[in-house]
Amino acid sequence: MKTTTGQKIKIGGFVLVGLAVLIAGIFLIGNKKGLFTKTFEVHGMFKNVNGLQMGNNARFAGINVGVVKDIVIVNDTTVKVVLTLNEDVRKFIKKDAKLSISSDGLMGDKLIVISPGGTNNTQGVVNGDQLTGVNPFDVDRLVNKFSKIADDAGELVGGLSEIVDKVNHGKGSIGRLLNNDKMAKDLEGTVKQAKTTIANVHQTTGTLNEDLKAAQSNFLLKGFFKKKKKLEKARQDSIKKTQDQQKQVDQPKP
Repeated sequence: MKTTTGQKIKIGGFVLVGLAVLIAGIFLIGNKKGLFTKTFEVHGMFKNVNGLQMGNNARFAGINVGVVKDIVIVNDTTVKVVLTLNEDVRKFIKKDAKLSISSDGLMGDKLIVISPGGTNNTQGVVNGDQLTGVNPFDVDRLVNKFSKIADDAGELVGGLSEIVDKVNHGKGSIGRLLNNDKMAKDLEGTVKQAKTTIANVHQTTGTLNEDLKAAQSNFLLKGFFKKKKKLEKARQDSIKKTQDQQKQVDQPKP
């Protein structure tokens, strides 16, 4: 079957449209990845890239200004992330700028966020500079910690429930006390008796003090108490004299 001129034109048109779409796609992708613009590179060191992948965006002031060119494991504790950035943002990024790993929205892809850093006196970055990497928050560690706390709380609640159940069924000393009216009344009586005894002791002590004061005022016993006071004063004077002599002995001789 021969191909007519109209069919050839249609086929040629489809081919041209396909080529145009392909070229447009290449241009858009290349423009997004910085293939057709002048670029420079910087890198940062991280302990954990938290799911960051090659080709993810690098963002500055909320604008995509480059991509993640490469991710290299340097050693067991360090990962190197290389960024390709558009040349027109170089003047805004200082040598003390910081790189941090964030998410594009709540569930979006990971990306690198560049903080400008520095003051007007800080030098701008040059191609190949290393910027400070801020390690991402370890969500897995936080989840594991919360899981352990939840497990411990579950065990604690279980233990408390068991104790409350025993108390409610009159098991153990507290359970018997709370559920046995006779024991509760006996304990109440014991507490009352103890309070009465303490009150009597205070009253007896007050009476003894009054009797002692009265005895000191009695003319028959005045001599005894005065003699006792003199002996106590002599003892105190002797102690003070001994202390003064010891101080004189301890003083350095000139």
